Formats: sequence, C-alpha cells, structure tokens
Amino acid sequence: MTPKKPIESLTVLTDLVLPSETNPIGNMFGGELLARMDRAASIAARRHSHQIVVTASVNHVAFTRTIPLGSVVTVEAKVSRAFSTSMEIFLDVYIEDRISGKRIVANEAIYTFVAVDETGKPVPVPELIPETELEKSRYNAALRRKQLSLVLAGKMKAKDATELKALFE
Repeated sequence: MTPKKPIESLTVLTDLVLPSETNPIGNMFGGELLARMDRAASIAARRHSHQIVVTASVNHVAFTRTIPLGSVVTVEAKVSRAFSTSMEIFLDVYIEDRISGKRIVANEAIYTFVAVDETGKPVPVPELIPETELEKSRYNAALRRKQLSLVLAGKMKAKDATELKALFE
C-alpha cells in the first residue's frame, strides 16, 4: 500500500445553521454538529483508505463556542494518524464572522474510524506521512491518545504505554 499524506484526505463541509437545527435559545444543537463532523470524518477516512469505513469512537469533542442560527459553519476533517486498520480523524470547526467574513475557531473533535470489507471485517489502511508541523504534532499525539484509550480499556498495561510514560519521565 502506498503511504498517503493528510492533505489527500482533507474534507471540507460548509453549510448554514437553519432554525430546525437550533435549541430554544437559537444555537445549533450539539447533536447536529456531531452529525456533521461524523459525515466529514467518514469522508476523510474513506478518502484515505479507499474502503468502507465505520465510526469506532468519538474520542474528544470540545464545544468551545456556541454556533448561532444563521451562521456559516465549516467543518474541516483530515486523517491525523493511520494505524493497522483504524484511522484517527482530527476535525476543526469554524464559523464565519458576519461582518468581516473572518473564520473563527468554534470547536474541534477527534474521531476514530475503522476500514472494513463487505462483511464488516477490519482491513489494512495505508500509512500516513505528515508534512506540516501541525500534522506532525497531531500525528505524534494520536499514538499517546491511542495508548491511553487502550490502557483505560484494559487492553494494554500502563507499563507498556511507552509514549505515555515518556511524558512523565
């Protein structure tokens, strides 16, 4: 399998926040944003793996800023690390300032997807080669996040989580 760069999986979804997507005080429902992020992450994972992909986990979501009715929302998703059959997808969410048009960071999230065949069996995915400093930082952090998840799930002993241990030494 030919290794890929994060930019090859870049997915950008832009849309308006409509009245049916808001809570009683006029801000976008968190679940609506999660659904948009899941779709963008799914496309990014598919672009990287060229396989059927399924959501394995939502590892992190930060609802940093409310997103008001009528906002233009952009979700950007890229594979941040590929493991044997899974991929971590990092998502950045922006809203546009109504006056200046400048993009403001609203939220971020990290999803994990697994590539599967038609029977649902996990299949290998290409290696990822980060290029920019941000991509390298996210790539390195992804291994620590994976090790932490495995330790918390009881699937890895803390003493074997070398990347995590290195943070404390």
